[in-house]
Amino acid sequence: MTSNSTKLLFLSSLMMGTVLSVSSNSWFGVWMGLEINLLSFIPILANNKNMMMNESSIKYFIVQAMASTMLLFSILIIQIKYPLSWEQQIIPSMMISSSLLLKIGAAPFHFWFPEVMGATSWINCLVLMTWQKIAPMMVLSYCIQNSMFISTIIIASIAIGALGGLNQTSLRQLMAYSSISHLGWMIASISISETMWEVYFLVYSLLSMIMVLLFNQSKLFFMNQIYTSENMNIEIKFMMFLTLLSLGGLPPFLGFMPKWMVMQLLVENNLSALMAIMAVLTTITLYYYMRISFSALIMTFSENSWSINNNVKSPKFILPTLVTISTLGLISTSTMISTF
Repeated sequence: MTSNSTKLLFLSSLMMGTVLSVSSNSWFGVWMGLEINLLSFIPILANNKNMMMNESSIKYFIVQAMASTMLLFSILIIQIKYPLSWEQQIIPSMMISSSLLLKIGAAPFHFWFPEVMGATSWINCLVLMTWQKIAPMMVLSYCIQNSMFISTIIIASIAIGALGGLNQTSLRQLMAYSSISHLGWMIASISISETMWEVYFLVYSLLSMIMVLLFNQSKLFFMNQIYTSENMNIEIKFMMFLTLLSLGGLPPFLGFMPKWMVMQLLVENNLSALMAIMAVLTTITLYYYMRISFSALIMTFSENSWSINNNVKSPKFILPTLVTISTLGLISTSTMISTF
């Protein structure tokens, strides 16, 4: 009971820190909100029964504290040297952007992110992949501009997210690299339109939540457990791989819709070369999702009729509903757009 109430307290202050950052009208308020958010997440990450979790919380704290220090110094330097229209100057914009990109784990500041994700619980992973990105991304939208620096970050994030996931056996680290890849798309969308970023983020959060709930319910942490685990029946496998393909952005799943919209916006803004590089690199991510899906469902499917585990729980109503939305989302959205 005490543990739950403590977590609830830290979770509410975590949300309060994010809201404070997003709604603040001064840079000091933004920094303070990010600090509250950081100091609330550390006790949620830490776990007395698991030393690996404690180690990941220390890593997270050191990196985030360094990013916060960078942000504070950048703000002070800007206030002294560039009091007016500093957003137009490339150096101060890069300083602020770098500190925020370190906070969200975009490449090449990504090294801490798979390490922290690989040693914590699935629910903490979900918070790290979704909620913890809201405040830094919103603040990034205030000072981002289309430049060679941002284009390099976008391409590096998608490339590292794609190549880093190829050799992974840990599902949590696989989701971390997938998140880095999606970050590239989010940064591209936020540099063009804030509304587009919000749409992309909502769809990504929905798909990540489905994957994490499925992994958490089946107690899966490593790749070989998908093939051999007794907690995996055919329904869960099928739902998991439909969602994986949607997360990879395969048409006609819901995950393709925000990518399609970002591509269209990039072409309209004369960024066709960037769009082409992003699309090609994302196919690598889709390749390793499809490799997992096919090998688990077809090639190494070893569920014998006489050894079916009767204790395996079928998914409740909410998960199949979310997977249906993920699977049929693009078709229904396209129908609505063409109708109205």
